[in-house]
Amino acid sequence: MDSLQCQVALVTGAAKRIGRVLALTLAGGAANVAITYRDSEAEAQKTVAELEGLGVQASAVRCDVRDPVCIDGAVAEVIKRFGRLDLLVNNAGVFETAALQEISVSQWDAMFETNTRGPFLMAKAAHPHLKAARGRIINIGSLGGLHPWPTHAHYCTSKAALHMLTQTMSKAFAPEISVNCVAPGMIVNGEVAEDYEHFAHKTPMKRNGTPEDVAAAVMFFATGPHFITGQILSVDGGLGL
Repeated sequence: MDSLQCQVALVTGAAKRIGRVLALTLAGGAANVAITYRDSEAEAQKTVAELEGLGVQASAVRCDVRDPVCIDGAVAEVIKRFGRLDLLVNNAGVFETAALQEISVSQWDAMFETNTRGPFLMAKAAHPHLKAARGRIINIGSLGGLHPWPTHAHYCTSKAALHMLTQTMSKAFAPEISVNCVAPGMIVNGEVAEDYEHFAHKTPMKRNGTPEDVAAAVMFFATGPHFITGQILSVDGGLGL
């Protein structure tokens, strides 16, 4: 599949885990891929090697999405390296379990700083380049942004805000840029799958999701009709029903 031939994608927080799979899937579609990382330099360089092994150009840029100056510099570096930007995937995020009554102000602010403000700032920095390319933004939200989890109030609220930001951006950035959101449910890797079997039993599809499930949804928004915008696509096997 080469549906992204000659396009350039930027995936934040893609040195490992779900972000890595997203980046590899986009490269499998023939996109040249830039990834950002904060602390995982060794993993980022390994992912770049894997991307290049798929026959595309790739690079890793250190970027703390909490830092506006760092974001501007990262986007500038991607443009310098590739000359254009067609797709931004806002994947970088944080997750934490905490009782609502015990969440501190610093915990609350830190959650929003990464999960909501980061995608906002990244989209702002990328906007002129995506506008020129008639590109796309895909935010990675969460089932927690659609359903309240009592032990994840700050996380759920930050992702709900990201969902609203998606819809707001889809109107503000139209018609040049389409903006959509993928909202994963329980996504696990094989080595820890047994720890989450109780979620699988609650899921109509009788299994937990995989990073590849999320990547397939990202590819849908990356390659589907540009006319589709402002949508939040749950990838949860029906868990949220």
